[in-house]
Formats: sequence, structure tokens, C-alpha cells
Amino acid sequence: MTRGARRTSLVRTTSPVLVGRGEELRAILSTVTSRSTVVIIEGEAGVGKTRLVHELLAHPSLADRHAMVGHCHPLREPFPFGAVIEALRSLAGRPKPALSPVGGALRPLLPELDDVLPPSLPPIGDPPAERHRLLRAARELLATAGPALLVVEDLHWADDSTRQMLRFVMSDPPQNLSVVVTYRREDLAGDLPLGAAYRPPDHVAGVLLRLEPLAVPEVGELAAAILGDAVPARFAARLHERTAGIPFVVEELLGTLRTTRDGLLDDALSDDVEVPVLLRDAMADRLAGLPDTTQRLVHAAAVLAAPATVDTLAEVARVAPDTAPGALGTAVECGVLFELEPTRYGFRHTLAQQAVRDTLTGPARQLLHVAAITSLRGLDPPPLVRLAEHSRLAGRTEDWLRYGEQAAELAGRVGDIAAATRMLQRLLAEPDLSSSDVDRLAVALGSLAYSGVDQHDPVTTLGRVLADHRLSVAARGEVRLFIGLLLVRQRGGIEAAREEIRLAVSELTERPDLAAKGIALLGTPFIGGTPFAEQQEWMAEAERRLAVCEDSELRISLLANLLGSRLHMGDPSVRADLRALPPAVETIGERRQLARARCNLADACTSVGHFRQAREFLSTGLRLAASAGSAFVTSTAQSTQVRLDWYLGAWDGLAERTTQLLDDYRELLPVASELSLVLGLLAVARGEWTAAEAHLLATGVEAPDDAIAPIAIGGFGGLAWTYLSQDETGKAVAAVEDGMRVLRRKGVWSWAADLAPVAVSTLLTAGRREDASGFVKEVADGVAGRDAPLVHAALELCWGRLAEADDPVRAVGHYRAAQAAYRELPAPYLSALAAERAAIAAGDHEEIAALADVFSDLTATRDAARCRRDVRAHGASPRSRRGRRGYGDQLSPREQDVSRLVAQGMTNREIADVLYLSPRTVEQHVTKALRKLGHKSRQDLTQSIPRTFRPR
Repeated sequence: MTRGARRTSLVRTTSPVLVGRGEELRAILSTVTSRSTVVIIEGEAGVGKTRLVHELLAHPSLADRHAMVGHCHPLREPFPFGAVIEALRSLAGRPKPALSPVGGALRPLLPELDDVLPPSLPPIGDPPAERHRLLRAARELLATAGPALLVVEDLHWADDSTRQMLRFVMSDPPQNLSVVVTYRREDLAGDLPLGAAYRPPDHVAGVLLRLEPLAVPEVGELAAAILGDAVPARFAARLHERTAGIPFVVEELLGTLRTTRDGLLDDALSDDVEVPVLLRDAMADRLAGLPDTTQRLVHAAAVLAAPATVDTLAEVARVAPDTAPGALGTAVECGVLFELEPTRYGFRHTLAQQAVRDTLTGPARQLLHVAAITSLRGLDPPPLVRLAEHSRLAGRTEDWLRYGEQAAELAGRVGDIAAATRMLQRLLAEPDLSSSDVDRLAVALGSLAYSGVDQHDPVTTLGRVLADHRLSVAARGEVRLFIGLLLVRQRGGIEAAREEIRLAVSELTERPDLAAKGIALLGTPFIGGTPFAEQQEWMAEAERRLAVCEDSELRISLLANLLGSRLHMGDPSVRADLRALPPAVETIGERRQLARARCNLADACTSVGHFRQAREFLSTGLRLAASAGSAFVTSTAQSTQVRLDWYLGAWDGLAERTTQLLDDYRELLPVASELSLVLGLLAVARGEWTAAEAHLLATGVEAPDDAIAPIAIGGFGGLAWTYLSQDETGKAVAAVEDGMRVLRRKGVWSWAADLAPVAVSTLLTAGRREDASGFVKEVADGVAGRDAPLVHAALELCWGRLAEADDPVRAVGHYRAAQAAYRELPAPYLSALAAERAAIAAGDHEEIAALADVFSDLTATRDAARCRRDVRAHGASPRSRRGRRGYGDQLSPREQDVSRLVAQGMTNREIADVLYLSPRTVEQHVTKALRKLGHKSRQDLTQSIPRTFRPR
């Protein structure tokens, strides 16, 4: 393959849309479409210059301009004026232009235009004069092509004659001719693309663009366009890290992943992914033209795989210190190495580094790794991770194990649990470990993974270790316990986790401290669908072990489970026992357990309605978790905070924050299901039915035995509201019955707060008053004497609903009691719902009008619209305390509401049903929103709405 042919492959594009270059395209179009323009586009290889040019040429606004495109090629024998002549050939077949005799100078170079060019001119005998005549002829021919666009790509490969011709044309371009050139600075023969300083004349618009690599969000957008689906933020960040945001490298790598991984993204960007062939060949071409000393420095940089000083590179490459700076400068000038940090050099992206490393033979790489170890171990502090990796690649197993364990220990100590677990997993994959090594590493992995948020890979590794004959009997129960503790966090893993923990408890007869941890978890009521009656024995056993426990860390760990469980159940005596938790601790392990205890209590307080105390527990728990490096506790605390904020009415930015957390913690069942519940409930309040259903189905309702029970029960309640609001009574009844079944089976009635009111409304709507009344009695009996203010407030709402048909006055009393109880928690949204029921029963339309403002402040779109509808239905006009105002080019609140529902894919009729408006009014709001945002279609409007409000 010739170098020129390879380049043709390098400029191919695989993304169906232009990403990250909209501003640049608009800058060019703003001038090219109106007058003569000179556009110079600079950027490194693969950054997207050609793609930008293609988008420019295809733009509808340039349909009346004739496009002439030429390419400069890295040929050994340059063809004079080649790129411009190639572009001019496209004039063949066009109407014959009116040219002066000087145009004949082009005949020898353009036989394709034989029928339009004047006769050939006799030789002058003076090369400079003949060259000037040729330049005049080219400019004159270009002038007759207008309005036209001349594009010359890869100017860095242009010969002197081509540069001279372009300078001649661009110094005074004909009217209605725009010139666009692209180049790479690192491949220029000199410092300037046209061979000398150039600026367009005053009467010509000049645009100079330097294309930078894409940022992380743009890389994610590009990946989504190529793969046909959105990608997680962490994948986009890793992809950016691997490719430095260079679009070509992103496209090539994603093409490799789609071929080798069948579109699966999990762990798809590991360091062992094969370098794309085109990128490997391109790097080989660049290396081939470098001097030997420079190549040796580049090879050293590829093996070091991290920014390094010139002295370090010289030491590893065994290059004389006095020659290294000049040789390194050559590598930088050619764009092979870059100054990534002050005085530290490396590759632009890791794929380039891998491509160079792959050119080395095995023995050569090994020698360089040994040299790297010698160089790096003298640093203070020593870079343990890099020393471990170089030791592994150099075949020094003992050093690999020693440095790797030290690196994992340090990472765990500073709170980087993910780095620590990754290192331990890699060490456990080493085939030459002894039995004691396997025991020690496996237990360390389980312990650290339990503090982190990554559970899938550690569980897989520990599962393999469990079947390893080298694992001792003494360590087997401990490893199995950690597997169970981690499986609890996985979707669909709770039942398997309980079985593993039961087995672990039976195997840990000689480690009663560890067995106690497993027993405490088996007695935790909110995990899974096991009836609490069956869990009580485990809980009682955990209490017995706590009574004789002398180990401080284990004691706090048991208290974290037991106190949180008792609070969840509404145990009125538990508050007096909270003093058993120490106010302060000494060790990291104790701090982690104390953080877990406080965050567990915050979660329980949120579930039963002690919101003020929940905030206090969260504040101290999050601070402790951060100082102890407990990422998992931090994640659960963040999801608890989100649900607490929903109850507290702190909805401003809540959907966006929750969506971001869900992106971060989607694989953690306890966290993701709680976040999905909040997003679902927010969507219900806005009338966004599609998104509401999608989020609520992710709360565990489809597999309640493998769910976090109070969250799944809340999910059933949210689904029932979603269906009932759309008059789908049958589906609402099914959701309510499923929720009641889970609640009855668990037997923890303090969790009924989010289900009971909608269950009563649904059953009454279905004509099942007796069933509704019976369920309310079950809940009331179940929480009698229980310290669970949230469910007691919900019961007042239920009794009001039951009384409404027969005794409106009594119903209003119950609703007012519910309103006051919710307000005391405080839960403003639930309090407003109770107030609305009271106002409706009392016929107080002034209060209903005021409640519309309350719901609007919360962004409860559906509820606010319902209140306004009720006021209008009784002949009054909804009044806002804010009064009306003009919104100019900004969307009004109603236009925002309509736009969000358009983004759900709703029709005007469906939006009208949600907002209690006429379809005609909705149509007017859509039209105004489109005009204000400068869009032409509903699809454009959909894409401009934040993804928070769209179903995932």
C-alpha cells in the first residue's frame, strides 16, 4: 500500500452526523455564502478537517456554488500545481467561459478542458514569466467558475508550485470565489502553510480555524452517533482518555469494538483492545522517517506509557544525555511526541503509544521495561503502580506481586477503592501464586470491594478463586461471605446472595466475628422479599452476638444493621438505643462502619418520615464516608439524599442531579432503584407518563424478591398513580394488588406510606370500597404503636378518601389532619395534595387557585394544571400571585411544560389531556416554542430538551 493510498483510508468517516464542529461550520457559512472568502483550517491528523469540509460542501446554502476540490499527496515526485489542477478538472462539461488568450497557458496541464481553453501560447523562454502567465491563467479560469468554492486539502504536502499558485489566487481572489485550505502544522516543511506569512486582503473575508480535539461530552455524542445508542458518561470519559478526543481515533476504535465485542461496552476499552490497523500503519509510517536516536526515545516513551522528562527517556533508551534533547525535539516537531506537561513528554493518546509499543520485538520491550524499573525505583515516592506494571511485563513475578500489593494497599488507604480492586484482581490472575498469596489477595479484594461501588468484576474474580484448589479451607468462608455481601448490590442477585451468606456462616465456625456480619445481613428486613417473620430469628441471633461483642469495629457494623432495621420497622424504643453508637472513632475501619451506620439510619428515617433527623444523620454520615474512602456508603447516602429531597420539596434541579447519579451508579441495585423511584415520581407529577413508567419499572417491581422492599413498594404506588391518572384503572388495580401482596408478605407496615393512598383511590375507582376499607384497617393495625409518622399521615388521607362519599365534613377533617401531619414532617408536596382534597371536598376554589401556584413552584405540572382546570370548571379564572408578564424570546412556563411533553413523544391530544388544555391551545404553545427556539419541527424541539425529561 502506498502512503498516499493509506491516507485515503485515514480520512474516511463513520459518524452519520457532524459532532462538535457546528460552531466552526457556522463561522465558515456566514461568510462563504455572501462573498469571497479565504478559509484556512488547521488541525492535527484525524481531528476532523476533511469531515468539516464535506459538511460544508453538502450544505444546502451552497447548492448554487460550483465546488472544485483538490488534494495534495505525499508523492515522491511532486506534480506541479497538482492540487489546483485536480480541482480545475471539475469544470469539464460546464458552459464555455469567456477567457482571454492567457488562458491557453493551461492547455498542457488540463487536456480535459481542451474544448473550452484558448489555443496554446508560444513559449516565452523565461521560466519565471511563463510561471506567472500560468498563475494568471488559473486565476482567470477560477473567476469564470463563480460563484464557486475551491477546496485544497492537506496543504502540508503541497509542492512549492502549488503553494505559489494558491498564494497568487488567495492574495486577490476573484469575486464570488471562496478558497478553503486544510493543513497539519506538524507535517509542514516549514512553519507556515503557504511558505511565507499570509493574510487575506482587506476586501476579502478571512477565517482562520484551528480544530481542537473533542471534549468528553462531544466524544460521548460521537460514540452514540456511531453505535446508534447513548453511552454512559464513564464510557465517554474512558474513550476520551484513550483517544485524546481525536474523532478519527474515536471512530477507528469504536469500529474495532463493534467488530470484536459485538457492540458490548462493558470493559470494552481495556488496555488490551487491539490498536486499529489504520492507526498502527500510520504510526509505523511516521516512525520510519525518524532518525535512529529519535526512534529509540520514542520507543522508550511507548514503554514508559506516562509523561517523562528528557533525562528519564534518555536513561531508559540508553541515549547519551547530550544528544537526547535534539532527538526529542525532532519527535515533537514531527507530531509523534508531545509536551503533555511542562518538561514531560509522551503520546497524544494511548492508542498511539500502543501502536508504537507493538512495533517492538518481545526481547526489546523486556529490556526497556527492565531499564524503566531501574529508572523509576529511585524516585521518591516510588510510583508503585508503574513499577508493578513494568515488573509484570519484564517477567519479574516476585517484584510484580510486591509492588502490586503495595500499590493496592496505598490506593485503599487514600480511598481509591476502584484502583485497589483492579490491581488485586490482576494479581489474582497470576498463575504462579502460592496458596498463602491467593488467601491473602482474595480476602483483601473482598474487603476493599465491599467499601467500593464496583461489584460485578470482583464477584467474578472471587467466584473463580472460590473454585481454586489453592484457596485454603480457612479462607473459603471469608471469600464466600464477601461474594454474598457484594451480590446483594446486584440486580437479580439478592436471592443468590442470601444463599451464599448462609453457606458462609456455616463455614465460618472458627471466625465468629465474620459470621456475625453475615447473620446481621440475613436479619435485615428491607433486602429482598423474604418475610420478616423468617428474618427475625437471624436478627435475634445478631442481637445476641452484639451483646457479647468486644471488637469495636464489629460492634459498630452490627449496630449499623440492627438499629437501621429497627428504625425501618418503626420500633419506638430504638431512639433510646441510638446512643450506643460512638460519637467518634479512631481507625479507618471503625470510621467506615460508623459512616455506614449513620447513613443506614438516615435511610430508615427517610422511609418512615423522620426527615429532620434524616438530614442530621446524612450530614455526619457523608462526612465520615468521605474521610474513610467508603465509596459505596457515599453512593447510598446520595440516593437517600435524593429521596429525602423529593419529600422535602427540594425539586429545583433534582431531576438533573438524580439523572447524573443514575449514570454513575446504574449497576448498584440499592442506589439505582431508589434514584429511579424519585425520577418516576417526579415524572408522575409532571404528567410525563412514558418516562414515569420506564423509571418506576426499574424500582424492582418486576422482581420484588430481588429488590429493596420499601423502594419496590413505592414503585408499585407510583405505577398505580401513573395508570390511574390516564384512566387505566385495570392496570392501576394490578399494580396496587402487587404492591399490597409484597407489603403483606414482608409484614413491615411502616412502608405503606407511598402505597396506601393510591391503593385506596384505585380500589374506590374500581368500585371495590370494601377492599379499600379492609386494606386501610390492615395498615392501621400494622402500625399501631409504631413510630412511623409518614404512614400515619398517609392513613389520615386514606380515611378522608373513604369518608368523602358519605360524610364530606368528616373527610375534610381527615384531609386537614393529613395536611398538617405532612407539613410537620415537612413534606410540602404531599401536604399540598392533602390540602387540595380538603379544598375540593369543602368547595373552596380560592384555596385551589392558590394551590396551583404551590404546585407550579414545585414544577408539579400535572397537579398545577388540574387545580386550574377545577377553578375554571366552577366559573372562576385562575389567578397567579405573580401576575402575567411578557416572556419575549424566552419560553413561558406553559411553553416549557408543553415542550417537555413533546420530548416524551406525546401528541397534542395527549398533551392536552395532561395539562387540561384544548388541543388547539397546545398547538399554539408548540408553534411559539418552535419559533422562539429557532426550530422547524417537533423533532428539533425534542432534541433541545434536556435528556432528564425524556425516557431512557
